[in-house]
Amino acid sequence: MTIENPLLRFGVIADPQYADIEPDEAMNRYYAASLAKVSEAIATFNATGLDFVITLGDIIDRGWENFDAILSVYGELRHKSLFLLGNHDFAVAPQRLGEVSARLSMPSAYHDFVIGKWRFVILDGNDVSVFSTPTGDPRSVLAAERLRALQAEGAANAHPWNGSLSDAQFTWLSGVLENAEADGESVLVLCHYPIFPPNRHNLWDSQRLIDLLTGFSCFRGYVCGHNHDGNFGEAAGRPFVTFKGMVETPDENTFAIVELFEDRIEIKGFGREESRTLEFKN
Repeated sequence: MTIENPLLRFGVIADPQYADIEPDEAMNRYYAASLAKVSEAIATFNATGLDFVITLGDIIDRGWENFDAILSVYGELRHKSLFLLGNHDFAVAPQRLGEVSARLSMPSAYHDFVIGKWRFVILDGNDVSVFSTPTGDPRSVLAAERLRALQAEGAANAHPWNGSLSDAQFTWLSGVLENAEADGESVLVLCHYPIFPPNRHNLWDSQRLIDLLTGFSCFRGYVCGHNHDGNFGEAAGRPFVTFKGMVETPDENTFAIVELFEDRIEIKGFGREESRTLEFKN
């Protein structure tokens, strides 16, 4: 009997939100405990073969100095370590706002890369937000306008701790999808913010992003964090997975290993994270 091997395998961590401060038990935030939990996850990742490990944003809760401690723990990882940007990663001094992606060794705030026939698209949901750029920056002005419009509509996700894509990033994403479709690639999109199911933690421009993604047959799924409770839904037969936040508990961990096959995605959850089998429907 032949044992089917995955085409790719990678580790996932969501929302460590490390800070060297006391816990906020009312908010279920155990900031300092994330050092030990990230280390535990890395020990599990190091014990298996992975193509990379990605952290889905909010590596820190606040304070530029906290990057040093948490990133030193990631130094234990024997696999390639990738990051994307979350809202709390910008809770730093204003003069540091433009340095966050470089501190995480990202090639740019949003980008894509290919392994085999899979294209991974890293989005920046903080692109147009009220916290990621200095006051007076055109994107800050646009963000304030978008937020006011959503608040006037009574939108559930009209919160200042969410964000949206710039038109430039949206156009770039459309081009990436068109090229992937033409090249016969499968696309997995990763972002800090959820877009489906509807939720108060979702990107401000969730619907236009859902409409774009589900219009391409190459789009296979969407992976995110931000909502610490986790979530799951399917739109047009595609899975949208929100991984649970690591910062939420004093000691119980949460992380995952994701395996990509020709016909499905397998998620092996650890601790609070759920295991799932997500079969492709088209």
